[in-house]
Amino acid sequence: MIGQQYLVTINVPPLLEEAMVDCLLTVESSNGFSSLAVSAHGSEHETLSLAEQVAGRKKQIRFQMYVPEEQLEVLIGVLKKDFLGAGLHYWVMPVLESGII
Repeated sequence: MIGQQYLVTINVPPLLEEAMVDCLLTVESSNGFSSLAVSAHGSEHETLSLAEQVAGRKKQIRFQMYVPEEQLEVLIGVLKKDFLGAGLHYWVMPVLESGII
């Protein structure tokens, strides 16, 4: 592996899926990304609709991508600017190893 890479995970409301795809295709087109539907669970009921409170889960779309260290600050900066107040939840983890087998 050349240089430190990070796994960036972003959970977004389904209504923002296409906007996030467009954003990531612009910022992260060289590395690509994955997306999948997930159910978010938590105790912050004020952010849930009545139906979500009854179901005990919130539908989200999760995006994941490998980001080289030198591009990480740019990506996070664009997300903070373009999605300010949108309720995105993200986290960044160092990648110890990756490959194709």
